[in-house]
Amino acid sequence: MTHAPRPPFPPFTRDTALEKVRAAEDGWNSRDPEKVALAYTADSRWRNRAEFINGRDEIVAFLTRKWRRELEYRLIKELWAFDGDRIAVRFAYECHDDSGTWFRSYGNENWEFDGDGLMRRRHASINDLPITESERLFHWPLGRRPDDHPGLSELGL
Repeated sequence: MTHAPRPPFPPFTRDTALEKVRAAEDGWNSRDPEKVALAYTADSRWRNRAEFINGRDEIVAFLTRKWRRELEYRLIKELWAFDGDRIAVRFAYECHDDSGTWFRSYGNENWEFDGDGLMRRRHASINDLPITESERLFHWPLGRRPDDHPGLSELGL
């Protein structure tokens, strides 16, 4: 995997932080581990729940495992705060496992970026809630969330 700058770059304004959050959401909704990993530095460090991940190879392995078990994954991220080279988001995603049990997972992430706009740190805290299929709120076709689909605040989440 190559290194390419990822605008927008820090220090973030409200508009550039919103752009960065949407780009991250779009990337994760692609469910393409190789593509997603390119948004992170080669030595990026993550804490995801209780798992510690270091570098792009581990990111790809983690995301590959994740999306093999989290089927029909759909994610919404929302800007919470930003300052300099850091952004905080809250998010929710829906998916089901191979038995057909649906979940909505809620969480917060803290991000830190390098000067090239690549994420060098990601700290995620996530809680899972089993839901019925009729309780699902994220119904767009797999891939990018449509611009007219409500965000988390509009959905009351």
